[in-house]
Amino acid sequence: MKTQVAIIGGGPSGLLLSQLLHKKGIDTIVLERKTREYVLGRIRAGILEVGFVNLMREAGVSARMDRESFVHDGTIISYGDNEQFGINFNELTGKSVVVYGQTEVTRDLYDAREEMGGTVVFNVEDTTIHDADSENPHVSYSVGGEQFRIDCEFIAGCDGFHGVSRQTIPAEVRKEYEKLYPFGWLGVLSETPPVDDELIYASSERGFALCSMRNENLSRYYIQCPITDSIADWSDEAFWEELKRRIPATAADRLVTGPSIEKSIAPLRSFVTEPMRWGRLFLCGDAAHIVPPTGAKGLNTAASDIHYLYHGLLQYFHDGESAGIDTYSAKALSRIWKAERFSWWMTNLLHRFPDQSDFDLKMQQAEIEFLRSNREAQCVMAQNYVGLPY
Repeated sequence: MKTQVAIIGGGPSGLLLSQLLHKKGIDTIVLERKTREYVLGRIRAGILEVGFVNLMREAGVSARMDRESFVHDGTIISYGDNEQFGINFNELTGKSVVVYGQTEVTRDLYDAREEMGGTVVFNVEDTTIHDADSENPHVSYSVGGEQFRIDCEFIAGCDGFHGVSRQTIPAEVRKEYEKLYPFGWLGVLSETPPVDDELIYASSERGFALCSMRNENLSRYYIQCPITDSIADWSDEAFWEELKRRIPATAADRLVTGPSIEKSIAPLRSFVTEPMRWGRLFLCGDAAHIVPPTGAKGLNTAASDIHYLYHGLLQYFHDGESAGIDTYSAKALSRIWKAERFSWWMTNLLHRFPDQSDFDLKMQQAEIEFLRSNREAQCVMAQNYVGLPY
């Protein structure tokens, strides 16, 4: 087979890039190692920045998102003995975020690719990138034991942290930066109404908690837990009781509990690899960087990568100019490191660390109280949360 851009990874970032390019007459083939049903079964992020929402609209896949999503104008932060305050994003920045699950984003993109006749190959195995540092790269893979080859002009690696794309870049070329956090997030999805109209970020002496949502009868809750914990350690009843201990009493009193329909523990890590381009191979999303979920930046940083790569490829194929793709890595990394900083700051602000001293706890409390009382500090947080400009 032959295409202009081979895209490895059929998650939201790869599908979004394919859809955007397709609408501009640029041919792509998307390779996904799992089935469509498996990809849609993954429970992931649900907070979309302004830039991501605009990309979905440009890709022509925003109708259901615009109709069914929740607009969030701010968030609530609680700490100490039932102390809490709100930060109004819209008032501070003129912008809001949208609550719309990553699963729904992916479903809309799959439907759009199918409707437009886009090529998405599932159950792909043994994917290998060849000659990425030449003018004639190609990708080989197998499906059901049969071998295939795609000749292409460019390769977009959207295949996640464990994918082949980043590993294709020689070790002597890439430099990796990583911070592992000494705790994880235990997340529960339940068919219950949200506890509040806005998200609640809770910093308690027992650890962090987050009250989020997907729709009017689907809620997503998280609590900080030891990295050594397993799902078997947490019954639904134990989760709900611990969540109630960490959120404000007023929220705990109105919390509606129910059976979990999904439960998982995610480790927290900050990770960046540089550069994000090698020859004609470009890394996007989790293939190049990971953020702790505290700042709701995972899916959104992938979207900013797609923005830069999409416009660079558009410039190359339509205008014959390479400036966009030549500056892709530098532009993407400049924004990524700012998102990494924000996610790192939010994580340090709200979590309990095993080795925290009394002094550390006082500094954490002072930071939260400064945020509560200082409009300029709230404005900085709001600017980062709704998304820095591309």
